[in-house]
Amino acid sequence: QVQLVESGGGLVQAGGSLRLSCAASGRISSTYTMGWFRQAPGKEREFVAAIRWSGSSTYYADSVKGRFTISRDNAKNTLYLQMNSLKPEDTAVYSCAADPTYRTYPYSPTQYGYWGQGTQVTVSS
Repeated sequence: QVQLVESGGGLVQAGGSLRLSCAASGRISSTYTMGWFRQAPGKEREFVAAIRWSGSSTYYADSVKGRFTISRDNAKNTLYLQMNSLKPEDTAVYSCAADPTYRTYPYSPTQYGYWGQGTQVTVSS
């Protein structure tokens, strides 16, 4: 069983930065993929970024590529999302998720079996 707890959300002006953290409890093995997803009001949950728990592979949505950076600290069992050059359209509830099974394409939220409660990110114009 894996539990995920996000932190670091808040209100920021357009062009600003935030760093989200996701603390994981339980055993995260090398086959895990960790991801960040977001959901804005009235919209479906969408993929933001993912990272393999072992190795260096990272994946990004086109909308955040070059602005967001996903990283992890295996020793601390913590996942991060550094968000720079934030835009009002980045406003959403951001959730971290864990998929115990290695999959070639880590983009679908239905593949992830463990979810955090989410943290609100609001970007004002």
